[in-house]
Amino acid sequence: MTDNPLASRGTIPADPPLQELGIIVIDHGSRREESNDQLLDYVELLKQRAGYGIVEPAHMEIASPDMATAMDQCVRQGARYIVIHPWFLGPGRHWREHIPGLAAEAARPHPQVAYVVTEPLGLHPGLVEATCDRINDALRHTGATPADEHAGAEN
Repeated sequence: MTDNPLASRGTIPADPPLQELGIIVIDHGSRREESNDQLLDYVELLKQRAGYGIVEPAHMEIASPDMATAMDQCVRQGARYIVIHPWFLGPGRHWREHIPGLAAEAARPHPQVAYVVTEPLGLHPGLVEATCDRINDALRHTGATPADEHAGAEN
């Protein structure tokens, strides 16, 4: 965890009813449609694997939907508690300043809604595992395997 407090408004129970929990996954947004589509695919995977019923994508800029649209969608589907997850690796300026500002603005028309902004992905152990998977995939793609590489290093 970082030393920065998480941006939030209101109180969210530790185990809120799933039908009242909305998740917003926000990225920067891109002029490349392929990049924006990847966020949509990620949101669908999150819905399927984690079992969250209300999950909406958002982009900070350039592409739509934006944070306000995503929050409106969550509220329309019954969310009273919203967790905003920045789809970023590190705790940079977007996480510290921009996303909390966008969240506060998007929440203004919904005073009944509590929200919190999570930390970015950062040093989460699952990210190390994902990195190892990507490295191994690349090695398999080139015809080498991690075992082959280690065996060659010993000779």
